[in-house]
Amino acid sequence: MGEEDYYLELCERPVQFEKANPVNCVFFDEANKQVFAVRSGGATGVVVKGPDDRNPISFRMDDKGEVKCIKFSLENKILAVQRTSKTVTKNANILGFCWTSSTEIVFITDQGIEFYQVLPEKRSLKLLKSHNLNVNWYMYCPESAVILLSTTVLENVLQPFHFRAGTMSKLPKFEIELPAAPKSTKPSLSERDIAMATIYGQLYVLFLRHHSRTSNSTGAEVVLYHLPREGACKKMHILKLNRTGKFALNVVDNLVVVHHQDTETSVIFDIKLRGEFDGSVTFHHPVLPARSIQPYQIPIAGPAAVTTQSPVPCKLYSSSWIVFQPDIIISASQGYLWNLQVKLEPIVNLLPDKGRLMDFLLQRKECKMVILSVCSQMLSESDRASLPVIATVFDKLNHEYKKYLDAEQSYAMAVEAGQSRSSPLLKRPVRTQAVLDQSDVYTHVLSAFVEKKEMPHKFVIAVLMEYIRSLNQFQIAVQHYLHELVIKTLVQHNLFYMLHQFLQYHVLSDSKPLACLLLSLESFYPPAHQLSLDMLKRLSTANDEIVEVLLSKHQVLAALRFIRGIGGHDNISARKFLDAAKQTEDNMLFYTIFRFFEQRNQRLRGSPNFTPGEHCEEHVAFFKQIFGDQALMRPTTF
Repeated sequence: MGEEDYYLELCERPVQFEKANPVNCVFFDEANKQVFAVRSGGATGVVVKGPDDRNPISFRMDDKGEVKCIKFSLENKILAVQRTSKTVTKNANILGFCWTSSTEIVFITDQGIEFYQVLPEKRSLKLLKSHNLNVNWYMYCPESAVILLSTTVLENVLQPFHFRAGTMSKLPKFEIELPAAPKSTKPSLSERDIAMATIYGQLYVLFLRHHSRTSNSTGAEVVLYHLPREGACKKMHILKLNRTGKFALNVVDNLVVVHHQDTETSVIFDIKLRGEFDGSVTFHHPVLPARSIQPYQIPIAGPAAVTTQSPVPCKLYSSSWIVFQPDIIISASQGYLWNLQVKLEPIVNLLPDKGRLMDFLLQRKECKMVILSVCSQMLSESDRASLPVIATVFDKLNHEYKKYLDAEQSYAMAVEAGQSRSSPLLKRPVRTQAVLDQSDVYTHVLSAFVEKKEMPHKFVIAVLMEYIRSLNQFQIAVQHYLHELVIKTLVQHNLFYMLHQFLQYHVLSDSKPLACLLLSLESFYPPAHQLSLDMLKRLSTANDEIVEVLLSKHQVLAALRFIRGIGGHDNISARKFLDAAKQTEDNMLFYTIFRFFEQRNQRLRGSPNFTPGEHCEEHVAFFKQIFGDQALMRPTTF
């Protein structure tokens, strides 16, 4: 397979650490995403590396026995090391511990959970809260600060606790439905089949349910239970795997990735895509065909002379791989930590349904340029889509665009009303890459599309009008440059009758730039002049522009009549009109205009003379030269 066939890949720059061996133990902290390489119990050194940490932390510890667990608090302020499995006060087994903040820590034993505040200056702990219950195993989701405890004999009753700012809240417990098992065996829940992850901002418990060979099921499935902060946990989604064997789960960019070791392939699920709803849960099938993670080459480390050796292929889906949420794969035997990544470009060709493809891409973080390339592709000669498909894609883009515009407007109104001060939770909406505005579509798709000579002009115009229709449908104001693109395309193909219809039926919205563009078309299409004036009149805020247009066309009397019609003739510049009248070289027109302003001066100021501020001296001199001194109006005396 070529590189374009793989839609999953391991990150280019993995975290490299000293691989596990008899003297080196490797630990992973899910909260800080750090790998600890502990040599000889720490006596010969501890090296800590994280994905964002190009400078590793190194230190030594006294060898006080085997290290069971080692983690820094958040912000790397305090180190906690567990060396024993027994508590001091009770005869309980310590299952582990989790830092929930830089100074708060939780210990989990087989007899319950204890929440402490760490007092670094006193080197002591202060018990904040504890809860006694039987615990088989536990799981922690650092993103949501929720610990899940497995209780009861079958291990399938799960008790969640939520931690925040010094408080430990007990959430409602819930039961995982186990598959039916043969009478000879007792079903139970293994922590290997459970994961916790945040998907689309909601916390889910993912249960990998294996069906017994005696059942009629088509294979294993992943059951998603939504775990809210308030209220009971609820089974929401079932992901159908249609195969059996060994599986592992990751969550990457809100997608559930299921790895299958036997076939060395993975599939992805998107719970936002439409599935089959049976009234209580939604069933989903893989978005795409199963594919392997893209082959990965491990670079050879060592002196420069040795690095000329070719890289070693990495054994993918190795039994030594350990998967952590959300997107981490660790190979302790090879000494690598990778982040799993989704590649969007190959998915474009693997998902032929453009509507479903858009639904998928619009939910991804780095989607903008891929979506724009899909839009360009569907308007190309080779992959031309039908108009209904193009309309569907435009509607999906503008649905996201409108949501963002509405959120921005709501935020602006709240700020204006002063709510930002009283409500600190009010945050400006984040513009994600899924928000493609008119400028994006115009620049990257439509402007290049209209230049394609091989495209039938009817199709080009239909596509432009489809985009404008979609914007209008979502009540988004259409930018004038889109209308200009339509008009230029119509003019280019001499489709003036269509242009006239679009303007007559207001398919193209009135705007000053559009009216000016119409004026410039007068030499090609004479009716454009009147269409432009009609548009400017409808705008009502464009009176100055109408006057300028008429004067530029030497229609001085028409301009004067227009300005008198709207009652603005007392404020207009006499010099501007006299300039225009003089340029016509029509002396009688000049006389008429000059006389009009003399009469205005008389009415407003009691004298026909122009004031120095009007700068009409040269026009008065011109009038005298043509018509004589006696033609000037004399002030009326009472």
